[in-house]
Amino acid sequence: MPLHLVGETIDKTRSHYLAETGKVVQLMRGIYVDAGDDIDQVVLSHAVRIARYLYPRAYLSAASAVLLGPTIDGRLYLTGQRVQRTRLRGLEIVQNKAPDQPSTASAVVADSMGEFPVVVSALRQRFLEAFRLRSEHAASIDAAMREAIAARLVQEYGDPKAAADAVWALARENAWYREGEGAEKFLLRRAPAVAVRNAAAFELTVAWHGTALGELAHDGFEWRWTAAKDGPALPPLIRQTLPGRLPSFIVALLPEGWLESVLNDADDRVLLRTGKRYLSNITIAEKKADLANLPGDVLTARLETYTRDGVFTGTYAGPGRSAIDHDFEHRLARLFQSAQTPRLSGVQIKAPMNLSQDGVLLPATELAFTHILKPAGTGGFEALPLVEWIGLALAQAVGLEVPANALVPMPDGMPAALVVERFDIRTGEHDPRMIAMEDLCSVLDLAPKDKYTGTMERVARALGPLSTDAESDLRTLLKRALLAWLIADGDMHLKNMAVLKTAPPGKKTFASVRLAPVYDTLTTRVFPGFEHDRLALKLNGKDERLRRADFVAMATLAGLRAGDANETIESVLQAFARALDGLHLPAACRAQANAQAIADKVLALCRERLGGFA
Repeated sequence: MPLHLVGETIDKTRSHYLAETGKVVQLMRGIYVDAGDDIDQVVLSHAVRIARYLYPRAYLSAASAVLLGPTIDGRLYLTGQRVQRTRLRGLEIVQNKAPDQPSTASAVVADSMGEFPVVVSALRQRFLEAFRLRSEHAASIDAAMREAIAARLVQEYGDPKAAADAVWALARENAWYREGEGAEKFLLRRAPAVAVRNAAAFELTVAWHGTALGELAHDGFEWRWTAAKDGPALPPLIRQTLPGRLPSFIVALLPEGWLESVLNDADDRVLLRTGKRYLSNITIAEKKADLANLPGDVLTARLETYTRDGVFTGTYAGPGRSAIDHDFEHRLARLFQSAQTPRLSGVQIKAPMNLSQDGVLLPATELAFTHILKPAGTGGFEALPLVEWIGLALAQAVGLEVPANALVPMPDGMPAALVVERFDIRTGEHDPRMIAMEDLCSVLDLAPKDKYTGTMERVARALGPLSTDAESDLRTLLKRALLAWLIADGDMHLKNMAVLKTAPPGKKTFASVRLAPVYDTLTTRVFPGFEHDRLALKLNGKDERLRRADFVAMATLAGLRAGDANETIESVLQAFARALDGLHLPAACRAQANAQAIADKVLALCRERLGGFA
């Protein structure tokens, strides 16, 4: 390691010993470099890391906030608690005093010791710094940098006037009136952007069904999406609504919960650089050549062929559990050490699988990803697959479209898992359709953490103008909401609903945009800690004690006639009652501990809801 920082990479005793033996050279208190290295080069290439070490409360500003490093003349510009200069060999750290209300942001910098986060002047702050009078910091921002920042501000705020107003607001907070005037004059003329890079910057190619959609770039500070200009005609799938932010469609693809922890809770930059395959035949890689070598996701066998009485009759060849080896979750997690293993969104433990033509269900690491395996949980959630199977059966009974699914007998005495066939991929090599699924978080341009915000009415308002058969989809949404209430499903949030988009090859528009089949539906109230679970999204202002009038109110607000809404509700209630009487646990699962008791508890809750609703 060329640079040594006491308290971070080396302790004080070790540093003193190495200095006394001539193996390292002390530059100043706490900072050492290897004796045989080019000291000036080490200092300059690690300038930001050194500055963060010396002045942890300061932030990169002026030209250094743009470059995320020192200028070509060896100056690194900081803003902190005082005015001061520090010279370290060929590096000069120039620090001025921060205003009362600075605007800062986070960035990522890389050097030979790895990536690390830093605080930098945000765009508005950076732009004002360029117009300070008699300021060395201002002088460091050259004309090209000014032009680039101005263009970026105009992009973010929509037009030069709005950008100038935003900058003026910050100027007033800090009494930087002359700076605000200079910034306004400059902004009111449009300027071209100039690309600025640092060592942490990278670009990713995003493809759909093997065809490039565009480039996703991160410069260390923010994301930028650029749609492909050449190539086959494709409908618009990815949009960047907020400049600098990762597009919502991409965010929706990223792992959450268990898988996110398996991948060491990595940030979105790391996640996107270490995974290549995602839902809806989306592939992402730094090298375009890597995309061509990834398997396309096409159904090679249908699950119904290997299903009898709700149970998978093929051969399970995935991870198992061993008393003397690793536990099941650890063995499952090992699959994701490969970048070729498809990444899955959602909190629940799940794995991408392939169902072969001879009925073998095995991990999809280097194979087509055709099915999703949802194993049993622990700590009271062992019956999760069974409860979801019941939920899907009831959904199908009331007229909702559901994916093919089956309970999978597992090895080593494990509880049954649930396998679900993907509906967002082609059904065979003869199927030419371009297919994509977009969850409602992405449709509404919300982050996954906001999946419990909003209302069913908001979902309906978004779905209406988007759907190619709005009336039918609004009826389906009404059924879906009613089902969630009847089965006591408190997890029907915005990521557990989606639209399915299909387009013929070579077309620039989607031929069909429809509400996707039901998935991730289950009675949450039977699990520990969720006994009083409410609806995830409010309906008619309520998430509890819902009645027919509440559902009619939601439907009419969405644009359905009250008569049609009542007709739909009545059909669901009648079909639901029949389904409850006719639903039986598969014989192969009755031996599972507490399986029948859990199933009975689910059905009892459903009957209670049905009776109360009537």
